Parts: sequence; C-alpha cells; structure tokens
Amino acid sequence: MKSTAYQLLATDGEARRGQLHTPHGTVETPAFMPVGTQATVKGLLPSQVETTGAEILLANTYHLLLRPGHELIRDLGGLHAFMGWDHPILTDSGGYQVFSLAHRRKITEEGVIFRSHLDGSKVMLGPAEAMRIQLALGSDILMSFDECIPYPVSRETAEESLARTHRWEEATLEFRPEDGRALFAIVQGGIFEDLRLQSAEFLTNLPFDGYAVGGLFVGEERCDTLRVLGAVGPRLPADQARYVMGVGTPLEVVECVMRGFDMFDCVLPTRNARHGQAMTFAGAIRLKAARFQRDEAPIEEDCDCLACLRFSRAYLRHLLMAKEILAATLISHHNLRFMQRLMDGVRRAIEEKRLVAFSNRLASGLGAS
Repeated sequence: MKSTAYQLLATDGEARRGQLHTPHGTVETPAFMPVGTQATVKGLLPSQVETTGAEILLANTYHLLLRPGHELIRDLGGLHAFMGWDHPILTDSGGYQVFSLAHRRKITEEGVIFRSHLDGSKVMLGPAEAMRIQLALGSDILMSFDECIPYPVSRETAEESLARTHRWEEATLEFRPEDGRALFAIVQGGIFEDLRLQSAEFLTNLPFDGYAVGGLFVGEERCDTLRVLGAVGPRLPADQARYVMGVGTPLEVVECVMRGFDMFDCVLPTRNARHGQAMTFAGAIRLKAARFQRDEAPIEEDCDCLACLRFSRAYLRHLLMAKEILAATLISHHNLRFMQRLMDGVRRAIEEKRLVAFSNRLASGLGAS
C-alpha cells in the first residue's frame, strides 16, 4: 500500500502549494474537505461530490461508532466501500464532540464518557478506542484523540486540558498504522499563544505524520485566531501536511493559507445550503428573498455546478419555498463547487506568487454583498 506523504511544490510568503499522497490518491493542496460526518455528504451522491472537484472527505469517529458501528463498516469492506467513495478519507477522532456535546459527556483521565444523543446509552471514547475505531473504518488519515475546549476558558483550565490532551495523543502512537496510512497530531491550547507553542513543540518531537490545529473558530475573536495560527504555523514541520480544523468561510480559509496551512474542513457550505444560502464571489445570497422570485439568472454566471448550468435563482427559490429536497442538493453542490473553485484560484495564485493580490480581490468582492 502506498504511504501518505506531503510534497511541497511552491511557496508564496508563508503559503504553500503542495500535494498530499495517500493510499487512495493524491490531494492537491491547499485543499478544502467537504464534511461527510455519517459517511455521506448530506444531499449529494458520491459522484456528485466528485464533480465539485473535491478530492478528500471527512467522516466522524463518534457518529459512526454510534451508527451503524465501526465493526459493521469494517465487515462490509471499510468506509470507502461502504459509502462508495474511492478517494482519500480523513476521520476526526471525536475530540470535537468533547466540545460540541459538552452537556452529554464526562471527562476522565482514560477518555470521555458520552451519553449517546440517539438513545442515552453510555459510550466510552478515549485514545485507544478512537484509534481502534478509525483503524477499523480504514480511513487514509486518522486523527489523534484530543480535547477541544470551549471559548472562553481560564488559563488554568486550558493548561489542565492541554496536559491531558498530550497524554492522550502520545498514547495514540501505540496504534499508529503501519500500512501506509497516516496519523495526525492536534495542537491545542486555546487562545494562549505560549500554550499553543508548547503544544507544537511537544507534538513535533513525536513521530506523527502530519499536524492539525484544533480548538479554534469556536467563538474567539478573529484577531486571536489569526495570532495563534501565525505563531503555530512556522513551528510545524515544513515537510508534513498542516491542517486547520473547522474553518469554512472563504476569507478565513485564505487567511489560514497565508499562514502556512494546507487542509481545511467545515460543514458551513452544505449546512448553509440547506437553509437557502448560496456562496458567490460577490458574497453570500439568500435565495428565499422575494427579489429572486422572477430572477432568471443562475446563482453565479461563471459557475459550472449542477445548479448554475441549468437552473435559475427563481427556480431554486421556488424549490426552497416548496420545501423540495432538490433545493438542498443543488445549492449544496453549488457551495461545494464554489469552495473548490476558490481553492483552484488559491493554488494558482501561490504558484504565480500573487496570493496577496488574490486575497485582496476576494475580500473586495465579498465585501460588496
């Protein structure tokens, strides 16, 4: 089986243009990963996700543990076969659910005890469990188990959490795959820059295959987010992939790229699509608005998504008002295609050393909406 490896091709300032080679194919970076939490990108067939240009998807350990179960998925050929996706898959370890399901969990030294949001049963998830589940799923990139803390928290809380996260992440190395798949570490530490740098130093001295920054974009000020990323990026190995978790607005993604990061994911494009919000280079538009009732134009003139190639804003508004499922499919496809068009532009701009100008034009266009 081929090994997972990052290849740097070009730079523009701190921004990197590269390729991530995995057992299920090569990912051009910087890359945006659509989220398929429960082994599906909501509303879209795998073949439709492919036509957006996406080369890698994200799925979730916690949710697949609850339903249908990692052993069932393993017995049916692994996650790629189960969901009909032949390209790379990254699985989140469940650390984000420590944050998002805080009202349903208890943290212990061994891991986290969740009360299932499905039936209330107790579920234990720790470093060993998270790794065994991901190995059974067969994902190309496995994430170490961590604690994603909320914002704001005290420094004392952040320090206690970081020490525990480091113990958990180090424990996951016992399960590091030896078949070409990759195990990524996750830098934590809240908005405390010195804790983030401490985390980066600790983790980069361990044999991980890539590095993520988690626990941002959870309510903190944008200036704090960018400060942390700007400090951490240069401390991560140049010959390994760098991943910012949970970022999905166009400007935020580009700002992360400009600080040296390669991979991003977020539910925002598809979640907003289901509520009728379409992403464009002139800013987001809400298709339920009355002004689109007779609008014959596509969502965006130069877009080649399933919605824009054939359907008008008026038709999409009609589908939304009639609560037709097709609305979510078409707008989701558009938004994911928008994100891949954005990443295409980012990669070209890095190659041509004009990313700052690209970012300025993007900000100007989005600010016009």
